[in-house]
Amino acid sequence: MNGNILIVGPSWVGDMVMAQALVQLLEIRHTGVRVDILAPAWALPLVNRMPGVSDAIASPFRHGELAWARRRTVAKSLASRHYDQAIVLPNSAKSALVPFLARIPRRTGFRGEFRFGLLNDVRRLDPEWVPRLVDRFAMLAFDRGAPVPTAPEPRLVSSTTRSKAVMSRLGLPGSPAPVCLCPGAEYGPAKRWPARHYARLAAALREAGRPVWLLGSGKDRPVTDEICELAGPGIENLAGRTSLEDAVDLLAVAGAVVTNDSGLMHVAAALERPVIALYGSSSPEYTPPLSRRAKVLRNPVPCSPCFARECPLDHFRCLTDLAPDTVLETLQTMLDDDR
Repeated sequence: MNGNILIVGPSWVGDMVMAQALVQLLEIRHTGVRVDILAPAWALPLVNRMPGVSDAIASPFRHGELAWARRRTVAKSLASRHYDQAIVLPNSAKSALVPFLARIPRRTGFRGEFRFGLLNDVRRLDPEWVPRLVDRFAMLAFDRGAPVPTAPEPRLVSSTTRSKAVMSRLGLPGSPAPVCLCPGAEYGPAKRWPARHYARLAAALREAGRPVWLLGSGKDRPVTDEICELAGPGIENLAGRTSLEDAVDLLAVAGAVVTNDSGLMHVAAALERPVIALYGSSSPEYTPPLSRRAKVLRNPVPCSPCFARECPLDHFRCLTDLAPDTVLETLQTMLDDDR
């Protein structure tokens, strides 16, 4: 097949980044294929920076919203594009409605909630057999029963022009390359390295002459404010001052990135930046940073990973016992190797 494929994208930053690996495999398998992605509006800056994607189409639905009339309208618009296949990455019934209503002939996805009939190329998944989410996405590029492939590393692209424009607008110096710290994690506190640890790391980097930028959304502003208060002056607090698009272009110029297991971790890895990923309640066996330039650090206490939002034992030792000096030493080695 060398026709048109629509990917219905996921609703999390990291998952959306991982969808680019699926795009790569579709291009390899189908010469001349056109791949479009239907994605939430907030995700369009990511999709527009994915090599191999022809068109990013905004999905106008809020999370969990049925919006039947609007789904019919979107489906009618997509029907005119004459897709040969839709690959539905979320597991909800609602995510499969639009390809069904658009009468896309082949509708591929994993067995999920009440999707019988909405999908006609339904796959079973053994989570223990395919533990990584990116490999589950990769499976959908092939026919049912094909060997499970190892997914390629997802890629995002930026440009020097875009990065310089964002830095100029925010008054950021062009050199030396900053170390970007990403202390947020929308999932919950059990995925967040303590603010006091980030502050110690930031202060040490500042003393060594390295610019430090704190990145995150407006929701992360309380923790980045705390880091700045503890670390002292000279730290650029950009949380809430940038869009996701800006964050991509700023991470693209980072000398290195230290981050919790978060969406920005996956963005930095896909931009091929040196990444130190700090894991607490989650597991790098499921959603690791997909880059050979990434290093995972974790404190393997017996109760981790628990996948909880809050520490069930109320001690957070998986993160609190991961010392700033350990992270700094690993980071310095990474920066020296990169240089």
